[in-house]
Amino acid sequence: MKMAVSVKAFLLAAITACVSAADTTPASELEKSLEFEGATALEVEEIHRRNSLSLLLMIALLICIVLTIWLFKVKSFRVLHETGFSLIYGILVGLIAKYTSKNEPVEVEVCGENAFNSSAPDKLYLKYSNVTYRYSLSERLFTSSSGSTYGDTLLFNPETFFFVLLPPIIFFAGYDLRRKYFFRNIGAILIYAFAGTTISCFVIGLLMYAYTRTGWEVLPIGTDNLVECLLFGALISATDPVTVLAIFHDLHVDVDLFAMVFGESVMNDAVAIVLFRSIGEYSPSQHNVFEVTAVFRSIGIFIGVFVGSFAVGVVVGLLCALFTKLTKIQEYPLMESGLFVLVSYASYLVAESADLTGIVAVLFCGITQAHYTYFNLSKESRARTKEFFELLNFLAENFVFVYMGLALFTFPYHRWNYGFILFSFLAITLGRIVNVIPLSFVANLKRRNKIPAKFQAMMIFAGLRGAIAFALAIRNTGSEVRQLFLTTTLVIVFVTVFVNGGTTQVALQFLKIEVGVHPEQDRDIVELERADGAAHDSDLHQMPSRTGAHAPTGVVRAWTGMDRRFVRPIFTSRGPPLTEIFPHRLHGLARFLTAPTSVDKTDDEQHSAPYYTNEGLADDMVRLTGPAQLSFNDDNDSNLDADLGGGGDREEELMITEASA
Repeated sequence: MKMAVSVKAFLLAAITACVSAADTTPASELEKSLEFEGATALEVEEIHRRNSLSLLLMIALLICIVLTIWLFKVKSFRVLHETGFSLIYGILVGLIAKYTSKNEPVEVEVCGENAFNSSAPDKLYLKYSNVTYRYSLSERLFTSSSGSTYGDTLLFNPETFFFVLLPPIIFFAGYDLRRKYFFRNIGAILIYAFAGTTISCFVIGLLMYAYTRTGWEVLPIGTDNLVECLLFGALISATDPVTVLAIFHDLHVDVDLFAMVFGESVMNDAVAIVLFRSIGEYSPSQHNVFEVTAVFRSIGIFIGVFVGSFAVGVVVGLLCALFTKLTKIQEYPLMESGLFVLVSYASYLVAESADLTGIVAVLFCGITQAHYTYFNLSKESRARTKEFFELLNFLAENFVFVYMGLALFTFPYHRWNYGFILFSFLAITLGRIVNVIPLSFVANLKRRNKIPAKFQAMMIFAGLRGAIAFALAIRNTGSEVRQLFLTTTLVIVFVTVFVNGGTTQVALQFLKIEVGVHPEQDRDIVELERADGAAHDSDLHQMPSRTGAHAPTGVVRAWTGMDRRFVRPIFTSRGPPLTEIFPHRLHGLARFLTAPTSVDKTDDEQHSAPYYTNEGLADDMVRLTGPAQLSFNDDNDSNLDADLGGGGDREEELMITEASA
């Protein structure tokens, strides 16, 4: 067995392992043992120093990114999102690390019983002078790979992404979800996320499989290995349109387009991860033989893992909501915020420990925490938790993109198959088209507010790839085909972020998609027309406005009613008293579930409206109406209904009354 190791530490270990103990005296053994331990201590100190320098470099890069973003925001430069700058900085540093810090490894042959193992052991134990030293297997090396180990200290364990960086990114996506517009388009979002991601996965996978069958190039993928191609289709189907969404937000693009692109990307990540795992679990009894039972087993795994992860996230969120409601922890905002953060992260670990998917669990935990727990928190904890997770999301997201830029040059085992990479762009484009256009047609069958063709074209264009695709690709690079997947994924991420993200404004202009759109613009126009002589006391959500086109139906209406009447009063201090909801014989339970003190119910303006506050809307309407007087129903329950998109009995209304003479 051959292992590439440090010259200083492992040469000594290899030599001493082959020396006969009979040829040495106890005194010399002790001296050599002390010498070996001294060399090991020096090696540990050197590793510690290199790790400190690598972390310092990453911090310096993040500081440069923050300053660059600040400068471009001051100059109102929207061509490139901060993730694009992160990629650029990462590429530059990776390029420098590649050509300035080469260190050729030395291969030594280790004698001993492990040399005859059929496979490399995970642990290698070397015993010398009654002291046993353990070496861990780091990775598999290929003879065709470059012999240099440049930038090794800049490469982190892939598990770091899944346990440290991704949870805050995914949790914030759920916790900061604009629920009003998300649930207003929930049908289309779920169709795109579940059916669309599955279609995209199989279209890409089958196209790449067909490419490997052509024999145009020699690939590390076997000609009959369909599963590997489907795995690539699953991981590359995870979209991350963070650049596009940032430009949408700055330009005030139509809120329905924003909600569909954002909602699909959030749910799509969860589906892609579970799909990737389910395909990986496909194991027919005979190699390269299609089996229906194995297919159904994978489908069962998909359903079980997704439902189980969903349940874990929701249950953890509800337990946290119930605890914050029934206790007086609001009197200690710091403890309250700490508990909130720890419980939220625990949802990820619980799912992973149960062999489920933590990303799905933490996403739905974030949505549940935002819908219930948030309103039980003190005013200080509400602000602190939102700002804390927003900061974590910002730093973690930029860290991931910096690392992607570094990996382009510091990852030593790239597989550059240009035909495979170029064909993958064609595959993901066709997969996106087959995903969006037919499913938009299906969604429009039940939507009163149709998804126009220009929105569909923009959704196809917004299919950028990012953190999730990269994390899935880098988690397993133990084979040549997985190394090819990582290289291809990195190239796709770079191209989509720079090309698609950098030309978003051009695409909006070309497709003639309106910008600067007020989220309630159509409603305002209708209300202004009615202010001239129509009845002012009619329910706003019944008007023939754009909002009326989104009136909830079916499952959404049923859930909204149940949530308002039963679920919300149980898990928050909002809504009618529980003694009015529960039957008389359960009044004891109702009193137990009633909060000991009322929570500060400040209005949740910043949580519900992504573009405009009530004050901003009022200013716009005053400019439009002249001598008109506006007032808002700021009732907390009505704001929550509006945010949920349920069109409740008292949905937040804009009431315009004629000013008296």
